[in-house]
Amino acid sequence: MGTSLNEIAQQLKDNDKKVKLIYAFNGVGKTRLSRAFRYLVSPKDYDETVEDALASKKIIYYNAFTEDLFYWHNDLEYDVDLELKIHPNFFTEWVLNEQGQDQNVISYFQNLTQQTLTPRFNSNFTKVTFSYEQGNEATSQNIKISKGEESCFIWSVFYNLLDQVVYVLNIPDPSDRETDRFNQLKYVFIDDPVTSLDDNHLIQLAVDLAQLIKKSDFQNGLKFVITTHNPIFYNVLYNEINNKNCYMLDSLEDGTFELQEKDGDSNKSFSYHLHIKNTLEEAIENNQVEKYHFTLLRNLYEKTASFLGFSRWSELLPDNKESYYLRIMNFTSHSTLASESVAEPTQPEKQIVKFLLNHLINNYSFYKEEQGE
Repeated sequence: MGTSLNEIAQQLKDNDKKVKLIYAFNGVGKTRLSRAFRYLVSPKDYDETVEDALASKKIIYYNAFTEDLFYWHNDLEYDVDLELKIHPNFFTEWVLNEQGQDQNVISYFQNLTQQTLTPRFNSNFTKVTFSYEQGNEATSQNIKISKGEESCFIWSVFYNLLDQVVYVLNIPDPSDRETDRFNQLKYVFIDDPVTSLDDNHLIQLAVDLAQLIKKSDFQNGLKFVITTHNPIFYNVLYNEINNKNCYMLDSLEDGTFELQEKDGDSNKSFSYHLHIKNTLEEAIENNQVEKYHFTLLRNLYEKTASFLGFSRWSELLPDNKESYYLRIMNFTSHSTLASESVAEPTQPEKQIVKFLLNHLINNYSFYKEEQGE
């Protein structure tokens, strides 16, 4: 029996570390946790008037709901008037209208994508169009950018907001700050900003975020909660940030959740191959090996072979390789013919899963290293 997301949110709130870094597989509940944390930290946010809403904020957050503030007008009839619209909100109003950060947003977006891809805000910052500047005064007007580029653009707006917030709150005396809008702000919750990004953009984003967090004065500034499903993003933040606690969030069959504290980067704590390994070990221990566990076993062999530089995963099998190879292939066949369906594994076949898993663990070094920690 685990705990509720509200209880986990309370646990994170009670933690005094500057950064809480959380890894979770997709679908576990990262976005729901961000909502639970927001309600816990600042439940009055939802009842405030327009005049005092920004000044009384205790938390700002980036998640799927933040991305939903930006939506496309696709001009389905003529395919010409393609615009990314911005739903009115306090934060874009402040960073774009009041602070005039639109050029910084554009510059940062181009650093994450490419210099020729140019956003253009309208006069009141309610929509954006995109074009490619060719350098010979030729442009491709009003294009629709990719989902990854769209994520980069939305993050660029949020990043520049956060940069301004850190700058303001780093001034110790509130009376010396250029604005009192963020005096109540205590938390930043960032939920998976790397969806749809390739590895190069993802790493750049992570490095920039880590530098901004390190620049934030912890004594006068903010606490950060960051969740992700991406091991590369997690590892960059893990290695760049010192004042942190690291966790893995998991959902249980009864609908509750578990937040486990971890020590080490994803390769040592919860890479996908370790998740597969743990799943197989649990099935073996409970004598619940099923057909799909053969697929997981093959996947684990494939990942191990790739990591160690073997050309074929079957090379990692023990003696009598062909026999074991055929047995695994029998259970991992993708045939759709009913007459070729494979029966549930027998008890001796279940023992093969145990034998082959132990063979992999006992004979290949990076698994031994993981066990010895």
